[in-house]
Amino acid sequence: MKEWILPLAAVLFLTGCGAEEAVPEPTAAAAAAVEGWGYRRMENARPEFTAGQMEAMATYDCIYMGKEDEGIYLTFDEGYENGYTGAILDTLKEKEVKAAFFITGPYLEQHEDLVRRMVEEGHIVGNHTVNHPSLPTVASDTKLREELTGLTQAFQEKFGAEMRYLRPPKGEYNDRTLRMTKEMGYTNVFWSFAYQDWEQNVFRGKEYAYEKVMNGLHGGAVLLLHAVSKDNAEALGDIIDGARAKGYVFRSLDAYVREE
Repeated sequence: MKEWILPLAAVLFLTGCGAEEAVPEPTAAAAAAVEGWGYRRMENARPEFTAGQMEAMATYDCIYMGKEDEGIYLTFDEGYENGYTGAILDTLKEKEVKAAFFITGPYLEQHEDLVRRMVEEGHIVGNHTVNHPSLPTVASDTKLREELTGLTQAFQEKFGAEMRYLRPPKGEYNDRTLRMTKEMGYTNVFWSFAYQDWEQNVFRGKEYAYEKVMNGLHGGAVLLLHAVSKDNAEALGDIIDGARAKGYVFRSLDAYVREE
């Protein structure tokens, strides 16, 4: 069985996230160059990626799926807060799992207490840009750099720590954005598992989230979950226990091992 998992271009970024500055309209050429991240789900096997995707990931040293026998990697996108991040952090602490949280500029401003917990409890805090634009559509190189450095500098000022990982908003990229962000010192982080979990008012129950994640587990998985999901927050403990029961080990992105 093969099933296309579409890019997360439709991720909901709610009004009220506090964007500080309008992102310039893209040129026609820039808009045409947008690549959307996705994969082909395989039954009882690791997902498949296109040759072009794998070449780009290798060229720019991106993270998307690790070596099959080297554990799994848990990541959360934090574009805005829906009241569940505290519970997620509680579960991760209880289960002794380190994750990566990708935050935006408004999230840092409005929820510094939660970000401080992430830092103090040993999680990675990554860059999800200041205003959450699709990076390829930011036509100005200067503006693109500002979307990253503005957040990194604010984070450094508050916590004295660096942001080394980047999750491109909506999973959208092109050769220019991968090249520029690598030159700036960031590692782009994509994923090999995700599901439609970003709608904050859609509740399907923790059993639904559990089954979705468990059915998508595979060696080297980079799991993308959205912290706005009540289902994810409630299922997280069971997901961790279930994955461990299957022999999977949770690893930090700092311990990521690429396929040869």
